[in-house]
Amino acid sequence: KKAAEDKGVILIPAFALERTQEVVFILEKLLRSNSIPKTHLYVDSPMAVEITEIFNKYLSDETMSQKFKKYVQKNGDPYGMETIRYISDVEESKKLNDLAGHRIILSGAGMLEGGRILHHLRNHIEKDNTIVLLVGYQAQGTLGRRLAEGANKVKIFGLKHDVRATIKVMDNF
Repeated sequence: KKAAEDKGVILIPAFALERTQEVVFILEKLLRSNSIPKTHLYVDSPMAVEITEIFNKYLSDETMSQKFKKYVQKNGDPYGMETIRYISDVEESKKLNDLAGHRIILSGAGMLEGGRILHHLRNHIEKDNTIVLLVGYQAQGTLGRRLAEGANKVKIFGLKHDVRATIKVMDNF
């Protein structure tokens, strides 16, 4: 809600397999129940996009939990909400940093050691209306761990950046 009020960006570094789909599912439930303001969600990871397509293919498969299947039967595809956009193209990914207004960008890699999330982080870490939401384990020595522990300055692509973004850690994932 704060990011929406501040017209800020929420960056969520997430692993492509299962963590991304879990976070999308939770955000979909929050959006559906109007618990958070309507916002655009971008899944910016070619691997996560492909894995989500596999999840979609097997939404009603017998391997899915009964609770999840009931949710899908009642509410529909949790990965296909109207405000979500799946990004595979590099040029589309770059354009996300130029958009105005509030948005959520979910992108790999989960510990901020590579992937497209680093480009988004480089573009937004010095903005005080940015929230970086860490939803996975952050190993010792990783950029994610340094941020979680309160680093004031970090290097991204060899360049130092002041950390003005708010860093939030959700250990319950």
